[in-house]
Amino acid sequence: MTDRIDLTGIEVYAKHGVLDQEQEKAQVFRVDVSAYTDLSVPGATDDLADALDYSTLALEVREVVGSESHRLIETVAGRVADTVLAHPQVARAVVTIHKPNAPIDMAFDDVSVTIERTRGAVDPG
Repeated sequence: MTDRIDLTGIEVYAKHGVLDQEQEKAQVFRVDVSAYTDLSVPGATDDLADALDYSTLALEVREVVGSESHRLIETVAGRVADTVLAHPQVARAVVTIHKPNAPIDMAFDDVSVTIERTRGAVDPG
């Protein structure tokens, strides 16, 4: 499936990280989501009822990232992917979590984790 809806740069303040300071003080995370879904029906009907509502999806992503603290952004990405795949019309989800203020003692632009999950795929680990 090549049709997709992309949400890019969803900004959430949250407490994710292995250091105590990261669990105590919220920092910015940016989330990119690609939801692979057949867009032919909503494209033909022009009816939101036939589509994946990206506004609702964005709110769900924000809630998942901001509601619980995790040590690893890999965990956060997995939870977001599960949320995207909870929509029955989504066949595949690609999620990137950006942590631009990660505690790395050097200049850098960004740290990110990207995962891809497919409906019905079995996790090997």
